[in-house]
Amino acid sequence: MPNNSHQQCSISGMEDYPLGCTVSDKTTLFRLFSPKAHLVEVVIFEQYQDEEGLSFVMEKNHEGVWSCLIQDVFPDHWYAYKIQGPVHDHFFLSTDEFIADPRSRHVTTRNHYLQYPKTKICKPTDFDWEDDTFVVPDDPRDLIIYETHIKDLVAHSSAKTKVKGIYNDFREAEVGGISHLKRLGVNAVEFLPLQKFAYFEPPFNETIPNGIKNVWNPYSINYWGYMTSFHFAPETVYASDATLELNKVNGSTVTAEKELKKLIKALHKENITVLMDVVYNHASHYDLNPLKYTAKDHYFSLDDSGNFTNDSWTGNDINTSARYSRELIVESVKYWMKEYHIDGFRFDLAGIIDWETVDLIREEAQKINPNVLLIAEPWGKEYKPDGFSDHGWSSWNDRFRNTIKGYNPKEDKGLIFGSTGHNTRFALENLIRGTLRSGENGLFNHSDHSVNYLESHDGYTLGDYIRIALDPEKADKVFEDVSHIVDLNAQEESIAKIAALVLFVSQGITMMHAGQEWARSKIIRDPKNIDPQKGKIDRDTYNKDDRTNWLNFNEIQINQSLFNYYKGLIKLRLNAPAFRRSNPEDIHFKVYNDPLHITFSIDGKSSGDMYNYFVSLNASLEQDYEIILPEGYWEIVTDDQHSGIKTLKSVKTKYKVPASSGIILRKLRVSKA
Repeated sequence: MPNNSHQQCSISGMEDYPLGCTVSDKTTLFRLFSPKAHLVEVVIFEQYQDEEGLSFVMEKNHEGVWSCLIQDVFPDHWYAYKIQGPVHDHFFLSTDEFIADPRSRHVTTRNHYLQYPKTKICKPTDFDWEDDTFVVPDDPRDLIIYETHIKDLVAHSSAKTKVKGIYNDFREAEVGGISHLKRLGVNAVEFLPLQKFAYFEPPFNETIPNGIKNVWNPYSINYWGYMTSFHFAPETVYASDATLELNKVNGSTVTAEKELKKLIKALHKENITVLMDVVYNHASHYDLNPLKYTAKDHYFSLDDSGNFTNDSWTGNDINTSARYSRELIVESVKYWMKEYHIDGFRFDLAGIIDWETVDLIREEAQKINPNVLLIAEPWGKEYKPDGFSDHGWSSWNDRFRNTIKGYNPKEDKGLIFGSTGHNTRFALENLIRGTLRSGENGLFNHSDHSVNYLESHDGYTLGDYIRIALDPEKADKVFEDVSHIVDLNAQEESIAKIAALVLFVSQGITMMHAGQEWARSKIIRDPKNIDPQKGKIDRDTYNKDDRTNWLNFNEIQINQSLFNYYKGLIKLRLNAPAFRRSNPEDIHFKVYNDPLHITFSIDGKSSGDMYNYFVSLNASLEQDYEIILPEGYWEIVTDDQHSGIKTLKSVKTKYKVPASSGIILRKLRVSKA
C-alpha cells in the first residue's frame, strides 16, 4: 500500500463509540470487532475500482475490537479492511480479499457472486421527510397486509411505469406499485428483503475456489433477497442508476437511499403502513460476507469442527445470543426505523432468534414507535408461535393456513376442499376466533398475535394450489399458453372465493400475497431456456427475476369476478370492526350436523361496530345448506358472487347457502340517528 502522511491518533477513550465508521468535522474513526485477527488494516480508496489506497494499521483492545482514529475526513471515498489471522484455525475464516464493514450504511459492489464490497463514506443525507411519521394503527388487527417483492409489482409492462428504477417505479407506476395497492384497498405493504443482499450466486455447475459447486440454481441469482450481506444498507439494484449486467458496479452513489425514502414517504402519504422482511437468522453464504471474515466463531453457530450449523436450511445460522450479533440485530432494527421510517418488520425464520434478543428488539423498537409491528415467522430450528405470543410478538399463523387450505394440494387438502382433516369443530371455530391458546389447537394469547394467511411468497400461490388440488395432473403439465391456466373454471373460482371469505371474517391480522386477488399462477417462463421445468407450475420462485414472478395486471380481467370479490371483502373488513376486534365471547357458533358447515353470529358491541353479523361458510363441495336466521330482517352484504358494504338484498327467517360458498348478513344494532 502507498505511504500516507495522515496523522493517526491513539485509540484511548474510543471504547464508547459504536462499531463502524464515525465521522466528525475533522476526524474519522474506524472500529471493527475481530478478536482472532493478528493484524487489521483499514484501507481508504479514492474510487471504488482502486486496488490500492491509504492504509492504516489498527489497534486492538482487550475485547477484540480494532480501532483507528485519523485526523482527517474522507467524504465520498470508500474503505475496506485487510484482515490477517491464524492460518490453521477452522474457527477463523481468512481471505486475501478486502472486507467491507459489517456496519456499512452504504455499500458499493460488483455484479459477481463475491460482490467485492467496499463501504462508501458519505455525509448524512439531506432528505426532507416533511411531516412524515410512522403509520401504524393502535390495533394491528386493523391492518390488511399485502406481501410482495418490490419488483413484482412494477417489472411487467402492464404495470405502466414511466420512470427508471424499481423504487421510483413503485412510487409512480400508473397501474402497478402504489396505484395497485390503492385500487385494491389494502392499508399495509410488506416488502420482501430490502437490506443489501447477495443477488448473484456462483455460476451453475462450476466449482468456485472454495470448493463449492452450484448444482442447485441454474439461474445463478437470488431474486427474493433472503441472503443478507449488510443489515444497515439498502439494496442498490432497485435504484435508478443500477444495472444487472455481470461485473458492472452498483451503489457508487446514495441514490438507493434517497429513492427508497421517497417511496416510503409516498406510501405514508397514502396512509399505507410499510413493513420490511428482515433476515437475522443467517447471512449470505457465497459472497465476501463480513461477518464470516471478521468473527466467524462469534457471529455464527458452529459445530465442534468449526463448520456452520444449518438450522436455517440456507448454509449457516447466526448465533443471535452472541454479544455483537445481538447488538447488530437490535441496532439495525432501530436504524431502519429512525433513518427510513419503517413501521414494522417480519422476521424470517425467527425461531432461531433467542428470547433475550427477541425481548430487546421489542423494548428498543417500542421506544421509537410504541405501535411498531413485530411479526415472526415462528419456525427455523424451533416452532414456537406460542412463545412469541408470550413475548408480545405477532406470528404468521401456519395452523390457519394449513387447516383452511391444506399443507399439500395432492395429499393434505384443507377445509375449502371439503376436508376437516384431524380438526374437530371446536378447533375450526377457534381458528376464526383468533387461534387462541384458550381454545382447541390454539397458539396465541390474543388474536392480534395471529397473522392469518393462505398464501405467501413461499410455496404454491393459492390459485395454483386450488388448481392442483382439483386436478393433480396440472402439477406436472407443461402450459404453452399461461392464460389458459390463469382462467379459473367455475369450481376453482367458487373455492377461491370461499377461501377469501374465511380469511377476511377471521379474527387477527389479515395478510395476502401479491396476485392472490386474481389467483395468479406462477408458470416458469425461463426466457434464457436454462430450466428443464419450463412451462410448469412453480412452488419455489426465489431465483427467477422474470415473468414467472412479475405480475401481469392484464390478467385481472380474466378473473375479474374474483378480483372484485377481494376488493369488496377488503372494504367490508375495514368498515366492520367486528371482523377484526371482537372478543371471543362475542362470537357464537351454531351447531349443524355437517362439520363442513360453519355458521356463527358476531355481536358488534364490544368492537364498536354499529351492526351485528351472521356468517355462514359452507365448505361442502356438493351439498347446499339452509340456515335459520335469528329474528328480524337481515341485509346480505356478501354472497357467493358479490361482496362489499352495500346491501345486496334483505332476507328473513332462512337462506340457502350453495356448496363451496359463504354468506355474510348484517343487522343494524343501533339507530343510525
